[in-house]
Amino acid sequence: MVQQISDSELELMRIIWSEGGTALYARVMERLDAGGRRWQKNTVLTLLSRLVEKGLLKTSKIGRRNEYTAVLSEADYQAAQTRLLVGKLYAGSAKGLLTTLLEREMLSPEDCEELRRFWERERREL
Repeated sequence: MVQQISDSELELMRIIWSEGGTALYARVMERLDAGGRRWQKNTVLTLLSRLVEKGLLKTSKIGRRNEYTAVLSEADYQAAQTRLLVGKLYAGSAKGLLTTLLEREMLSPEDCEELRRFWERERREL
């Protein structure tokens, strides 16, 4: 089971995923700065260490620099979190989630059409 992570930890994971799943600490800091986030060095190091402890990242040394590598892909993390959400809020019913999205108009007509085309493609491949 994938552990829950904070919004700040997720932001760091997204940076690492967007870098192809591996990033040096310095690159993470550059990306945070470029995004207008001015985090303290110790804060970032603490969050990265927590992600290593939680098993979402592994670290290796390249000379004196730390390189962080995602243990699972963003898609795998999203799938695990979606399973958790559906299980927790909808008693395991993905239909319940979709019903909420549709009833609350959280999906645009374009989204619905794209999902319909995806569904049709998947059914043809079965």
